[in-house]
Amino acid sequence: MKRYLILPLLLILSFVRTADAVPPIQEARMDNGLRVLLMEAHNVPMVSMQLSVVAGSRFDAPGKAGTASLLADMLGDHTARHNHRAWADLLDADAIHLGAGADRDGLSLSLTTLKEALKPGLDAFAEALLMPGWDKKRFTIIQQDSIAAARKDLEDPGAQAATAAATLLFGNHPYGHRTGGTATSLAAISIPDLKTLYRQQIKPEGAVLAVSGDITMAELLPLLKARLSGWRGKPEHSLMDIATAPPVAGKSVDVQLPTSQTLVQLLRQGPARSDAHFFPDFVLNHILGGGGFASRLMEEVREKRGLVYGVYSYFIPLAAPGPFIISLQTKGDQAAQAEAVVRKVMQEMASGGITKAQLQASKDNLSGSFAQRMDSNRERVGLISMIGLYNLPLDYLATWTAHVNAVTLAQVKAQAALYLKPAEWNRVRVGANLDGATGKSSAHSK
Repeated sequence: MKRYLILPLLLILSFVRTADAVPPIQEARMDNGLRVLLMEAHNVPMVSMQLSVVAGSRFDAPGKAGTASLLADMLGDHTARHNHRAWADLLDADAIHLGAGADRDGLSLSLTTLKEALKPGLDAFAEALLMPGWDKKRFTIIQQDSIAAARKDLEDPGAQAATAAATLLFGNHPYGHRTGGTATSLAAISIPDLKTLYRQQIKPEGAVLAVSGDITMAELLPLLKARLSGWRGKPEHSLMDIATAPPVAGKSVDVQLPTSQTLVQLLRQGPARSDAHFFPDFVLNHILGGGGFASRLMEEVREKRGLVYGVYSYFIPLAAPGPFIISLQTKGDQAAQAEAVVRKVMQEMASGGITKAQLQASKDNLSGSFAQRMDSNRERVGLISMIGLYNLPLDYLATWTAHVNAVTLAQVKAQAALYLKPAEWNRVRVGANLDGATGKSSAHSK
C-alpha cells in the first residue's frame, strides 16, 4: 500500500472549521485499554479511522533507520491469511482504502470505507493489525523499493537537508535520523527487526483509535469489541518515555550537490507538543515565516529584496522538543545575502521588534485559515488522532481560536527572545561550490 506520513499539527491546522462548527469528540475506552475517540459526521455515508500506536522511527535500532516505515509498509501490503494480490483484491471488492505510515513518534494504520462496507472494512483493518504477514519475497521487494527511493533522495536537496538537519540537531538521540532511513540503514533491516518492533510496541494500551463519519459510539463499540477484544498488552515504551536531546547551537553543515541553486536551512530545537507556551510559539512562527506572504521573512527577503521565490518557517512539536526550521532556496551567489537578511529579521524580533499590528494581523490570518476546511473524515481523524496520542484536551479544536486570540504581545516577545537569537541557531546548506563551513559533509549522485 502507498505509505503516507502522519501530519504534524503545524501542517494540518488550516484544515479545521470554525470552533463553533466542530462537533464534540466523544471518548470511550475498551477493556484492553484502547482509547476510542469519535467525531460524528452524518452528511456523507462514510467512515474513516486511524489507529496510532507509539511505534515510530524513534524506536528504530541503531544503524537500522527506516524499521518503523518498513513495518508500516508490510502491515498494509499483505497479511498472514492473504498474499499481496489476494489482499489487494479483497480491499478492491468493497472499495476499502487501507493505509499505513510512520513518523517520529507514532505508527498508524488507517481505514476509509463506505458505511455499508464498514463490517468488511473493519475485518480487513483487524486482520492487517493482528495477523501481519512476514512474507520474505514481499519484504525484499518493499525493502528494495525503499532503498531505491533513498538513493533517489541523494539527488534531492530537500531530502539531503532533512537528513543533515536530523543528524545535526539530534545526533544519537532517537529523533536523530529521518523516518524513511537511508539506503545503507534500510539494507541492514531484516524481518526479525520488524517482528521485534511489532512485538514490543504494537499494543492497545497507550494507543488511540480516532474515528470520524456516519456512525455513533453505540454502533461503533460493538463492532470494535468483536474484532479487537483479543488484542492485549502494554508497549515496552510509552509516548513520554524519551529524553530531551542536548541543545546544539552555532554549528554548520554543508552538503555538496551539483545544483544551480542553494538550499539554506537555519534550525534549532523548538517546543514539544506539551509545551505550555505552544500557542504563543505558534503565533510567533506565523509572524516570522509561517504566514506565507503575510510573514516578516517573506516581506523582507522576497518582497523588498527579491532574493528568493519563497522563504518559510515551521516547527514540529513531538513528545520531546522537535525541530524548528527556517528554509529558503535561491541562487548560489545570493544565498549569503538572503541568509544575512533572515538573521537580521530574527535578531530584530528577538530584541522585541514585534508590533501590536503585526500580532493582530497574525491572529486574524490564523482565525481566517482555521475557518476554511475540515471537510473530510480523513482530515478529521488525523487531527483527532494527534489529540489522542499527545493527550490534549478533547475540546482542543473547539477552543483553538480562543487560545490563539488570547495570545498577548508580551507572550510573543518573550518566546521570540527565547527562540530567535541567531547565535543559537544552526545551519545546513545544500548546493554546489559552497564556501568553507565547519562540520562539512558531502553527498554525490551516483
